[in-house]
Amino acid sequence: MIKHFSRSLSFRLLAVFVLLGGLFVFGTFKAIQIVYNSDDIRGLISGHLSLHVSYVREDIGSPPRIDRAIAITQRVPVDIRILGPDIDWASDPDFPQLSELEFGPSPNFSDDPGAWVDELQGVEFGDWEDHALLKMRQGEYDIVVSTPRIADMPGGIDLTYLIVGMGLTFLLIAYTAVRWLFRPIGLIRDGAAHIGRGNFDHRISNIRRDQLGDLANDINKLAADVERMLDAKRALLLGISHELRTPLSRMRLTLEFIEEENRESLKDEILIMEKIVASLLEAERLNVQHAALARTNVLIRDLVDDLLDDFFSRDRERICVIQSDERIRASLDEVRITLLLKNLLSNALRYSKASDGQIELTIAADDAELVMTVRDRGPGLPEEDAQYIGEPFYRGDRSRARESGGTGLGLYLATLVARAHGGSLTLLDTGGAGACFEVRIPLL
Repeated sequence: MIKHFSRSLSFRLLAVFVLLGGLFVFGTFKAIQIVYNSDDIRGLISGHLSLHVSYVREDIGSPPRIDRAIAITQRVPVDIRILGPDIDWASDPDFPQLSELEFGPSPNFSDDPGAWVDELQGVEFGDWEDHALLKMRQGEYDIVVSTPRIADMPGGIDLTYLIVGMGLTFLLIAYTAVRWLFRPIGLIRDGAAHIGRGNFDHRISNIRRDQLGDLANDINKLAADVERMLDAKRALLLGISHELRTPLSRMRLTLEFIEEENRESLKDEILIMEKIVASLLEAERLNVQHAALARTNVLIRDLVDDLLDDFFSRDRERICVIQSDERIRASLDEVRITLLLKNLLSNALRYSKASDGQIELTIAADDAELVMTVRDRGPGLPEEDAQYIGEPFYRGDRSRARESGGTGLGLYLATLVARAHGGSLTLLDTGGAGACFEVRIPLL
């Protein structure tokens, strides 16, 4: 979840908005504080507050007069309580006793640089059930002023909750707007994924007329250009195939009229040329990221049985198939996987003797992958040759490969088939006891 949001462009933009909004609020607050902390403004506010406190004291008098206190409560929405040697009076009978209240200095009324106004001499502050209380000393008497009135409970929503609620509402609106603004990115990503899988006829739809829409149009144009290029490439391959195979067929026909002693050697050379041409054409079809695969849901056991019947009927006894679960199925191109296994088994048979033991074809499912291994008991591969496995025209033992008709393209084609399926072909370490190739292909 965290990784998803961290990669989301809309979430990042929203985070920038929140950060900038927070910095704006903080900067505004600090600016107001700096202005109010200036000597002129601070002194002006402090002077006015001190003057109002003096007016209250003078209006009530010393000793305090109840009638004057009542007159103040009638003019101003406050309640007053007076406590002294000979008086304990409150304008509201519900006004709490002073012994139940706590008073002290206020951080907002202080000589500290961070306070809003200067300290009010002879005044203490307190609170009681959302009422702000101010206590002043008048001789031997304590005068406490409550705002709002004791009978008036503060109504409405608390300012803090109001600000937080508005902030969250604006944040939700901003997030919705950003999501709408960047919605084409999801469509572009899905379209690019389709095109990346080789569906070049796919086009990104519902395009807006903005910069993201221009990007989608460019991707659509790119897909069309690549589709035309690949079509031209396929046409060229078909042309090359036809042009090369025709003269080879004529050469094979001409062989029938050549003397017997030269015929077999030339025939072998032509067969090798035909193998190379066919292998190169298939390699060129596969050696692209978007190789078109005719995938079907294949039962692997049936594929292997057909492979052995069609190509290895004479060597069936030399091949041992090991498959613990015969129900394994995979989505793959049956023809090309057959080619892959045919090349691996042919190599194993070519470079090992019957006396070395059977060739082992192991089939298993590992999590979401189809795992196939082909192992022989032959001489194996030198360590210096292992790194070149899968390269075109590479033959570790050139003399034996030439004698057996190898072209050096079998493992190359097998590697391309595995990669085209999103898998891999690797040579496993057998400790010198033969060679073992492992193929891993996703089941789906």
